[in-house]
Amino acid sequence: MIDRQEILDFSRELGLATEIIEKDYVLGWLLAGIYNQPDLQSSWLFKGGTCLKKCFFETYRFSEDLDFTVKASDHINEEFLRNAFATVATWVYENCGVEIPTGTISFEVYINPRGKQSVQGKIGYSGPLQRRGSIPRIKLDLTDDERVVLDSVPRQVHHPYSDKPDNGIQALCYRYEELFAEKLRALAQRLRPRDLYDVVHFFRHDEIPCDRALVVSTLKEKCAFKGLPVPTFAALRSRPESSELEAEWSNMLTHQLPQLPAFADFFAELPRVFDWLFGAAAKPVVPVYPVGGNIDTSWRPPATVMTWGLPAPLEIIRFAAANRLCVDLTYDGSRRLIEPYSLRRTKDGNIILHAVRHQEGQPRSYRIDRIQGAKATDISFVPRYVIELTATGPAPIPPTASRSAGVVGSGTSSPRRRSSFGAPFTGPKYVIQCTVCGKRFTRHSYDTRLHAHKNKSGFDCYGRIGFLVDTKYSR
Repeated sequence: MIDRQEILDFSRELGLATEIIEKDYVLGWLLAGIYNQPDLQSSWLFKGGTCLKKCFFETYRFSEDLDFTVKASDHINEEFLRNAFATVATWVYENCGVEIPTGTISFEVYINPRGKQSVQGKIGYSGPLQRRGSIPRIKLDLTDDERVVLDSVPRQVHHPYSDKPDNGIQALCYRYEELFAEKLRALAQRLRPRDLYDVVHFFRHDEIPCDRALVVSTLKEKCAFKGLPVPTFAALRSRPESSELEAEWSNMLTHQLPQLPAFADFFAELPRVFDWLFGAAAKPVVPVYPVGGNIDTSWRPPATVMTWGLPAPLEIIRFAAANRLCVDLTYDGSRRLIEPYSLRRTKDGNIILHAVRHQEGQPRSYRIDRIQGAKATDISFVPRYVIELTATGPAPIPPTASRSAGVVGSGTSSPRRRSSFGAPFTGPKYVIQCTVCGKRFTRHSYDTRLHAHKNKSGFDCYGRIGFLVDTKYSR
């Protein structure tokens, strides 16, 4: 298990409460435990906001629950689930040291609005913060009667913490287009702020390939299954509950975000979402931020959240970019309001933040090691260039990778042992590049911290931070 300091470091970097970071950490290991169990691995389809956060958009709102569609109907059974999660709890403790007391595992089977059985579960845990008082819990929602239209896909789970298993963490997820359609259906059915937030992010993230026609056809099938009309913006706006959407915006999202975007900005984007979905309008095309002659075009910033070890929290800037929010930047002793667009590295090894001064509209470049402060504001901007700072995280697991489950330990293993998931697939190898000298290192686990090393000329290099430049898979 990671130590308390690592939680504090991520809390500072991301601008979120330590309890939210700890829960995100435990969610990763709980997913690892679930998908290590043969009975659950191929029949539990991960979906919902936490799936988006952990498997698609890491620079995103922090979601706290686990939602699954269960393909095996006999899993909707209290006794089966208690036994299965007692095994999950043992596996999690043996592999990372997070304790899930069996007395905190509970499941309630209930009749859902469709007249079918569903399950709500609660899983308590004791994590790195070792908090006193009432034990924190993670909620699970399970159902077996949802309409799954598209084939599920295996994805790597974002787990940016230092004890990430050597082969990563894998989950079987709804396909991207199905998640999009499901969120549109949910928005139409219940009009909740998090659904609006998610739908707009689907629309904005052009770096993930999305089949628009497939989203629409899947949405139509899901609405037909639920007995709902296919949503339109006009229908949503005319709903009497739409006023509650704005009223609940802050209550439901503030604790999940370092800075809450304005409701009006997200709601104003909704008609463009529907126009694009149904072919009435195309997305606006903006240019890529110009590349200078001194830029190393082979370098890419890491696709995962990390603690950069810089005076200012760089992940706050990446979050602001994903949410189209200006940043109050302190640089060389003065403050300016910027629109952040990209990170690039010069040929002499300096990492540069490319941005635009918001009031003047003038492009500017800032060395990240000279940034003295950064704070996301609630001032939105319309992108003038492609936003390259929004990470989409690890690529899907290659189809040739083995997904056979590892064997649950006998109880004699160390609680800090890392899992290999017991499969011949050796998992990803991470290529880390020094930010100072450009030298590359290949590792079996994701860790960007560097020890003393020589540069390419054989002289001592004092760079201590690296960046992920490639992830390689092998068998």
